[in-house]
Amino acid sequence: MNYTTKEFEQLFRANYPRMYRYAYSILRDEEEAKDAVSQVFTQVWQNKPPIAEGRETVFLLTAVRNQSLKLLRKRRPMASAPPPDMPDSQYDGSADEVIAQLYSVIFDDLTEQDQRILSLHYRDNMTYQQTARRLGISPSAVNKHITKALAKIRAKLKHKQ
Repeated sequence: MNYTTKEFEQLFRANYPRMYRYAYSILRDEEEAKDAVSQVFTQVWQNKPPIAEGRETVFLLTAVRNQSLKLLRKRRPMASAPPPDMPDSQYDGSADEVIAQLYSVIFDDLTEQDQRILSLHYRDNMTYQQTARRLGISPSAVNKHITKALAKIRAKLKHKQ
């Protein structure tokens, strides 16, 4: 994707905090998390990979995960076996696939209103009250939308496994 400077800046500002939190959850180190995310955004700017419109977050999450794992491997060799506390049946090594499936369900199976509400609540960290005010609906309507959307996501992901 060939971003203008302004478009890239918007992409960066909209996604950096979330990507940093994701990298930090993997690396547990502030500086390494910043490095991982910076490296991903640098690569996106320099290489301008083809990213489908509306799939930028999925692409960035996958890239940040891969870069974080690369940094982890440099820090210490990674075992090829699943973690001991995770049963083999639950470990298939395809977190990217699960993330892609999750976003597929969100974008393909949820209504636009459900998507907006989930985005405001989870991505923008708004409370039910704030989300309701922003959309001009009641907090109980926000709760119903989130409950319904999460149930649909769980059901769809359960069937895909």
